[in-house]
Amino acid sequence: MARILGLLLLLPLLLVLVLFGLSNRQEVALELWPFDLAWVVPLSTAMLVLAALAFLFGAAVTWASALAARRRASRYREAARVLEAELAEHRARAAKDVGPVPPVTNFPRLQRPAA
Repeated sequence: MARILGLLLLLPLLLVLVLFGLSNRQEVALELWPFDLAWVVPLSTAMLVLAALAFLFGAAVTWASALAARRRASRYREAARVLEAELAEHRARAAKDVGPVPPVTNFPRLQRPAA
């Protein structure tokens, strides 16, 4: 179901990108001011490259902002592991300290009621 939904969302996007590329075929020169470099490409290519670079920059910023949360989660996982091991040790020690349960004597026997 998720794959079908993904395709339904992807196909219109691809159609829009193809139409954008076909509609904007005029050449533009991209120049970098301090250098004498120019890149002559179709407008659609320049826009799509710029959009891809902006996406990658946003992804890198998002990834970097999540580093602190991932580091904190890792510390919490390690602390939970240590505490679980300590709890298991205490339970084992408590079970050993209790020892065997003495047998019950003089316990009245239960009888079934007559039907």
